[in-house]
Amino acid sequence: VQLQASGGGLVQAGGSLRLSCAASLRTFSSYAMGWFRQAPGKEREFVAAVSGGRGSIYYTNSVKGRFTISRDNAKNTVYLEMINLKPEDTAVYYCAADRFEGDSYWLPILKYDYWGQGTQVTVSS
Repeated sequence: VQLQASGGGLVQAGGSLRLSCAASLRTFSSYAMGWFRQAPGKEREFVAAVSGGRGSIYYTNSVKGRFTISRDNAKNTVYLEMINLKPEDTAVYYCAADRFEGDSYWLPILKYDYWGQGTQVTVSS
C-alpha cells in the first residue's frame, strides 16, 4: 500500500493551498482517510479525517472553518483544501488510512495502518 501526498509549498499568511493524497488501496471507499501534521519540535497532531462509506468528517478545532477535507473515490484520492493559512499551520502534513466506515467521533483516535511520506507546508508571516 502506498500513500502519496503532494501539494505543499510556501505561502504567505492568508494564502491557500490544496493538498492531495493518492492511495493504492483496492477498496479505497471503505477506508477512513486522515490528515495529520507535525511542526518542528512538536508531536504529530490530528488535523482532519473523512470516514469510508458514508464519508463522515471530523476536524480539529484549530482548522474548523479554514480547512476542508474531501475524497474522490473514483480517483482513490483525498484532498485537504486550506484557506486563510496562518504561520502556526506550518508543518509537515501526512495523510493516513485505516479501514473504517463508522461515526466521525472515532476518526481522531483510529490506529491508521498506512501513512504517506509527508508534504511540507510553510506559511510566512
